Amino acid sequence: MNQANRLLIAAAVCLALGACTKAVKPTASTDNGSTGTTGATTTPMAGDGKFRPEDLDTNSCLRQRVVYFDFDRDTLRPEFQATIACHAKYLRDRPEARMTLEGNADERGTREYNLGLGERRGNAVSTAVLGSGGSASQVSVVSYGEERPTCADSTEDCWGRNRRVEIVYSTR
Repeated sequence: MNQANRLLIAAAVCLALGACTKAVKPTASTDNGSTGTTGATTTPMAGDGKFRPEDLDTNSCLRQRVVYFDFDRDTLRPEFQATIACHAKYLRDRPEARMTLEGNADERGTREYNLGLGERRGNAVSTAVLGSGGSASQVSVVSYGEERPTCADSTEDCWGRNRRVEIVYSTR
């Protein structure tokens, strides 16, 4: 199966997951402005609809801002589809929010190869976000290759933590 078909399938899965969400009635407001719910999690909504970075920490699906990849792969793992759909919804609800996808690789491979792999991983997440309704004007991709490891050991566990895309939010 070629890369384009894989990306189309990933985008279709993201759209399907995004269409399955249901609204949850808010119950009460806490002191920090976040809205409580009745047993379910929804995307945080600022009363004025403005982007506020602190909103990202009030929702469990938005707290997950790292997408991990298998060795030498740029294909999204199924367990990250719901997280990506949640971030896409956040972007749809807040047009002023901006997302940078920072692609990373482990230390194995040449510097040039790892930069390319990090970019392909970032583009895979970007395609999934856009497929779930995010706007291309809100998403940018940067690759750091092997230059920003989270772990410096030469072990499989450590390499697995370095094969990632980090989702970073900002405003215009």
